[in-house]
Amino acid sequence: MNTAQVKRFCSEFPGSAVTLHAAPSNVLVYAVGGKYFAYFKTSEPERWRFSFRVTPDRFLELTGIPDVKPARYMGRFHWVTVVNVEAIPSTYLRELVAWSYKSAVSKLTKDKRKQLGILAPT
Repeated sequence: MNTAQVKRFCSEFPGSAVTLHAAPSNVLVYAVGGKYFAYFKTSEPERWRFSFRVTPDRFLELTGIPDVKPARYMGRFHWVTVVNVEAIPSTYLRELVAWSYKSAVSKLTKDKRKQLGILAPT
């Protein structure tokens, strides 16, 4: 997957919203119900580095792979940054991002999920 495909994939989740935060953070954030599940850096030198939340086990697995590192400031919460999304197999990347989305949805109230048109926790 390339950057455009990852952006499209993140936007297709039910209730997904995208927000561009300008300086000093310079991130393009994907969230559901106000809960972040992924983001891209938009400024140099880290332009289009992609970050998302993973399980603690996956965090250890992924940070051992070239092109994946703990996310700056968010690594302690089991977020990873993929330096080059094209270096990760697309099926695996989709699975990881889908888990991050589901994790964010699970933190929403039942009423918020209903408001967003998400019928059950995924």
